[in-house]
Amino acid sequence: MTEPVVPPVSGPIVRPRRLRTTPALRRMVAETSLEARQLVLPVFVREGLDAPRPIGSMPGVVQHTRGSLLKAVTEAAELGLGGVMLFGIPSAKDAVGSGAIDPAGILNVAIADVVAEVGDALTVMSDLCLDEFTDHGHCGVLAADGSVDNDRTLAVYAEMARAHAAAGVDMVGPSGMMDGQVRVIREALDAAQHTDVSILAYSAKYASAFFGPFREAVDSSLVGDRRTYQQDPGNAVEGVRETLLDVAEGADIVMVKPALAYLDVIRRVRDAVDVPVAAYNVSGEYAMLEAAAANGWIDRESAILETLTSIRRAGADIVLTYWAAEAARLLARR
Repeated sequence: MTEPVVPPVSGPIVRPRRLRTTPALRRMVAETSLEARQLVLPVFVREGLDAPRPIGSMPGVVQHTRGSLLKAVTEAAELGLGGVMLFGIPSAKDAVGSGAIDPAGILNVAIADVVAEVGDALTVMSDLCLDEFTDHGHCGVLAADGSVDNDRTLAVYAEMARAHAAAGVDMVGPSGMMDGQVRVIREALDAAQHTDVSILAYSAKYASAFFGPFREAVDSSLVGDRRTYQQDPGNAVEGVRETLLDVAEGADIVMVKPALAYLDVIRRVRDAVDVPVAAYNVSGEYAMLEAAAANGWIDRESAILETLTSIRRAGADIVLTYWAAEAARLLARR
């Protein structure tokens, strides 16, 4: 039997695979970079601990003692990270979060500790919010009807900003989503001659289910939700509007939080502003990947770098992530 005649196949002229042939070539044409300097490590320091305390829903993350915090930030500096974001967990809370403005409060002493330890080798950032310090767990002072009083809260934020600056912080991160918070904080810092302290504004922060493990990390007292001040997850245009307001009020950097469920918002914000854009790879995003990896369902290290690259690709110049130190080590091995 005669074999059928197969006509010759004309190969493609354009072959995108040519630029994927070798590792060196792939590196050369890579559109998005992921570097240690772009990563910020969030760290928790708890008052009264004598040893680091693991956070069950965030494997590998701990509540630090003041001593173990210094080891963590020294490592962060040695790895070339961009910065650390400090969260303080007090031993006592009250209705107005007075520990947040106490010079001897855990967050303020931690700022001073870290600045003394790493100097200019690392950008020292502080979470400027009341939720860790209030016995009701909200990000502000409550009115008589139980709602969060925006303007009374702003007055406390101004005091908190001055306290952080006096402790030596490089950058404050107002995360409470109070209207006008950036303007009030900028004015307070400038009036106290802290004009060089910059503001990383949590500009588009959503009322997200992905914050769950963070509540354990800071021993949150919250009952209910924060939907009257954090944004609705369905609103992207509003996220850009909030961001533009913060830029107009003096924000030096703006941030979208969470990151993975809001990659489209990161891109919209990046296209709308001319200041650096940050994104927070939050606790729930961290916990999901760690759980999948623990079950053998994904390649953990590859998934970490792919996740962080996706946030950079969406437009974030800076990524806050609990994997910052590990990611820096992985990148150094490439």
